[in-house]
Amino acid sequence: MEIAVLGGGNGCYAAAADLSEAGHFVRFWRRDADALAPVLETGAIRVQDSQGLRNIAIPMVTSDMAQAVSDAALIAIPLPATAQTGLFSSLAPLLTDGQVVFLPPGTFGSYLLIQAMRDSGNNASVVCGETGTLPWLVRKQGPAEIRISVRATRLPTGFFPAKSHDYAFGVVKQAFPSIEPCEDALSGALMNAGPIIHPPLIMMNAGPLEHFDRWDIHNEGTQPSIRRTTDVLDGERIAIREAFGYQSPHFPLADHYDDSRDEWMYGNGSHEKLSDSGDWREDIDLTSHRYMLEDVEIGLAFLCSCADFADVDAPVAQGLLSVGGAINRRDFRQTGRTLEALGLCAMSMAEIKTMLRDGI
Repeated sequence: MEIAVLGGGNGCYAAAADLSEAGHFVRFWRRDADALAPVLETGAIRVQDSQGLRNIAIPMVTSDMAQAVSDAALIAIPLPATAQTGLFSSLAPLLTDGQVVFLPPGTFGSYLLIQAMRDSGNNASVVCGETGTLPWLVRKQGPAEIRISVRATRLPTGFFPAKSHDYAFGVVKQAFPSIEPCEDALSGALMNAGPIIHPPLIMMNAGPLEHFDRWDIHNEGTQPSIRRTTDVLDGERIAIREAFGYQSPHFPLADHYDDSRDEWMYGNGSHEKLSDSGDWREDIDLTSHRYMLEDVEIGLAFLCSCADFADVDAPVAQGLLSVGGAINRRDFRQTGRTLEALGLCAMSMAEIKTMLRDGI
């Protein structure tokens, strides 16, 4: 299959490498030509994983977005939500009938992309899907080298518009066999694990994060009091999903930490592999790191707005959002991605459901 992979993040390099190794014709695009130069020069990405260390050839490497997406059946964008708005403005006019865009995860970016298309005057029939997490636990080891600790085994995925689910699901599954169906894109967005796992970890570890040069929030930073907070926060997420009428499985985050429970998105033993790798012992700046700007300002703000819309009490989510805003000296409820900011809060629940099914 012809697949465009857009972006220069950890997940983008993993996608370009894994999909190329699986036999797909990958067009790997990154805006920053200088940063892309090491891959352009060799035509390959060096991958280290459980199979060892090897170079994987990438069929096309380009800094021309139009060249990357032209005639691609699938466009994968495994970028943080912080990068979506700028990227979508460039991508929206280029998309054509029948293309499927995959955002792993999306934080309801699927709606943003289709809206950007309509705002650009592009009325092509495009389907956008999003899932609950990045398909890899991965970190760059150099300008053209990555280490993949874990690959996702279950990826709950919803599509916008949902009426095109069967078609889009079939396209994405060719590239990501571990996807599982969700009701729609909002259901997929409310599977996003980032706004659940990261806000308690970074804010309840704020002292050591600011004191030590590097700190591993997933190793010594994951303590019982933080896990209890995460469980309550995740319970609020599940209550919000149920208020919107979404059914189980809800993929509770507790499954990630306890292998005796149902298999979570990354499979059994994934937390141990993550913490043992050492790749997440890092310098996290609480005013600039994506855990704050993506998972709190965007993701948690979105979750809180959904709670308000569905009349669900979510005090832990609201509290963490307020603390994150205090740390950054701005009101994340005003600056973040919310149903209000998206222009959707005036709709009724029935109107939201119809829009999710039929599109815009």
